[in-house]
Amino acid sequence: MKILSLMRASFAAAAASAVLWIGSPAWAGPIGQPRGLATFFTDTEPFGLLRADLEAGPLRSKWLALARKLDDERVQLALCDGDRDRCASPAALRLLGIVDQGRGKEGRARLGEINRAINLAIRPASDLAQYGEMDVWTSPLVTFANLAGDCEDYAIAKFVALRLAGIRPEDLRIVILRNTARDEDHAVVAARLEGRWLLLDNQRMAMIEDSAARQVQPRFVMDETGISTLQASPLMAQISSPAPGAVSAHD
Repeated sequence: MKILSLMRASFAAAAASAVLWIGSPAWAGPIGQPRGLATFFTDTEPFGLLRADLEAGPLRSKWLALARKLDDERVQLALCDGDRDRCASPAALRLLGIVDQGRGKEGRARLGEINRAINLAIRPASDLAQYGEMDVWTSPLVTFANLAGDCEDYAIAKFVALRLAGIRPEDLRIVILRNTARDEDHAVVAARLEGRWLLLDNQRMAMIEDSAARQVQPRFVMDETGISTLQASPLMAQISSPAPGAVSAHD
């Protein structure tokens, strides 16, 4: 997932605007809808970091474009979920089969079931190999039609499947991490269970807590309220610092 230019531009947009947004998540409304004036906090985000939503920039635009696709697919998935026999989408039925497995379990077992099932259902494939271009974010029905994808495609599919399986929106995030040992970016899902954030990763079957992750630098977080930066120190000090260095992402 090569997002260097998007990340640089998004940080520049945040520095230029210095406007923060925050609000209560809701699956019923459009994903990424702007919310009220913000503050920053450390107790509700993965890795205990500060969060500030991006008001503008290409990375935010990319997430909002995907969010519109997720809203459209939500309708199709709801129709198929209510009447499997008349569902015309094999991809929806594949995804709902995994959701059913998750619904039959509780707590950590539900998260682990969906993590493992999607890891096994999708084969790793780069965007360049599939689409002839870099950094294509696909919706779950596209991923399950192709049965292939890279790290953000796994993460997006898990994000939607977990919501369908009953996980609350405030307990789900997609997180873009920098692997500092390999100098690569990587996307995972973070799910909160009993006050602790678990990481669901296409590179491993076992889930680990965010506190157990090593050699990673969280960069961005996405959920149904939009996309934000994650910061380890007060936000305005970070915004005034130079833009991050190069990112070369692999899955």
